[in-house]
Amino acid sequence: MSRHNINIQDGFLFQNLKEAKPLVFDLVNGQNLHGRLKRFDRFAVVVDTGNQEILVYKHAIAMISETGANG
Repeated sequence: MSRHNINIQDGFLFQNLKEAKPLVFDLVNGQNLHGRLKRFDRFAVVVDTGNQEILVYKHAIAMISETGANG
């Protein structure tokens, strides 16, 4: 019998992809990236900032939050 692995990261990203909420991506280098999640896979996310799409590797992300949720 096949077991389904629960992946909290994929669930969070898929929900925000469906809802197209504005998000803040806090990167490990201290920069913040504001935009909507466009696509994601195992290793990277694509963030739509309104005027461009930016590919960000997941290992470079420290935290993802809704706009205004982190202060």
